[in-house]
Amino acid sequence: MSVITGLEKRRSRYLLNKELPVAKEKVEEVIKRVTELVPDAFDMKSARVVAAFGEEHEALWDEIERVFEGKVPHDKIQSFRNGAGTILYFYEEEVVDGLAAKFPTYAANFPVWANHANGMLQISIWTALAELGIGASLQHYNPVIDDMVRERYKLPKTYRLVAQMPFGGIEKEPEAKAKEKIERRVQIV
Repeated sequence: MSVITGLEKRRSRYLLNKELPVAKEKVEEVIKRVTELVPDAFDMKSARVVAAFGEEHEALWDEIERVFEGKVPHDKIQSFRNGAGTILYFYEEEVVDGLAAKFPTYAANFPVWANHANGMLQISIWTALAELGIGASLQHYNPVIDDMVRERYKLPKTYRLVAQMPFGGIEKEPEAKAKEKIERRVQIV
């Protein structure tokens, strides 16, 4: 599949189910391989990923709902809980800070570059999941859930949570997107 075809296939899908069209092991393999392949400035390898499946995925969304104390509608949380899993994206601050200390001229850029790499990882995994016929969306319940997530998975305080990606079988396709006038965002000179 071409990059453009993959990106066209990648959509925010909120109506998920637990029926993956491929084995769980295939999803794990894709997550690991894509994480290995996505570049990072200065080859810092700052991205970290935690993937929760099955009952652990459901328990994670139970905890997210508890932390928000009803401020996020139950139906919205339930739509994520209905999926097969969730990928949590982090970057390792210790790695980022270490390179900032080693290269002080660029120090302010390392957190930015870590976020760039994390964004590339998110879109790459999301697109790879779409190629497998798996639906996903990208959520941002951090920083409200940061402490709970670190405690739940016994992660170091230096893991900075960036995003959450619930995924699963596609219960229903989203509506077609309206075409935009791309010239509003792209200028060719």
